Amino acid sequence: MKIVPLLALTALLAGCATVPDQPRFDHSLTARAQSDRVKYVILHYTVSDLPRSINTLAHGSTVSAHYLLTDTNPPFFYTLVDESRQSNHAGYSNWKIYNQLNAASIGIEIVNPGFKETPQGRVYAPFQPAQIDQLILLLKDIVKRHNIPMGNILGHNDIAPQRKQDPGPAFPWKRLADAGLIPWPEPSRVAARMAGYQEQLPEVIWFQRKLAEIGYAVPQTGELDQATRNVISVFQTKYRPALFDGTPDAETAAQLDVLTAPVPALPSAPAAPPEEN
Repeated sequence: MKIVPLLALTALLAGCATVPDQPRFDHSLTARAQSDRVKYVILHYTVSDLPRSINTLAHGSTVSAHYLLTDTNPPFFYTLVDESRQSNHAGYSNWKIYNQLNAASIGIEIVNPGFKETPQGRVYAPFQPAQIDQLILLLKDIVKRHNIPMGNILGHNDIAPQRKQDPGPAFPWKRLADAGLIPWPEPSRVAARMAGYQEQLPEVIWFQRKLAEIGYAVPQTGELDQATRNVISVFQTKYRPALFDGTPDAETAAQLDVLTAPVPALPSAPAAPPEEN
């Protein structure tokens, strides 16, 4: 009479022995409908020296970055957060259809004091050429690995124009353009459009629409309010850093026009006449 319970217990123990202690995976399939987490690269300055930058970004509990570019000689990068993980560098931010760009970007902090206030006004600290050399090397590597579009390397002020200024007007965006990393308004095309805009400046809503077309979060009210001035100033900081007061002028209009207009196609060469026999 004790045989049946014994058989049941044996079966139960045998079943328990086959339960795996780890989930089972088959890696033979890969979904086509997927994309890279990284869509953007956001550039910052630290507004502090290297020791304080390390303390804030590596040991602090609120902000971080994937990379910290030092101001040493020679400069180098600290890798603080793996690119597969999110770092807290962008904060409240917007660009095109994205907001809260922490989740979709790589953040690079550059050791730079930012600016100081003087009797003559605010003075921005230059970036070391060797820092930019290193930055360009890293950006080219990131662009290649993550297939980053040319227009998706941005400053913190681009994605948060109402509250951020970094990397500031001293940052040499033109060097990144010359390296093929960001778009740039071709000077001859800008000059060709400036004359017309000097005669007739577009309405404020035109500037707002053009800035939004590029990617900026800007009011679409037709009013030159402070929020719109802030966005215009950020745009000028990048493309016309000699004057970035937020005033919509002819040069800013021409640059916006060129950046949002397709590059004209080169005329095709005429067909060669047939050779005579």
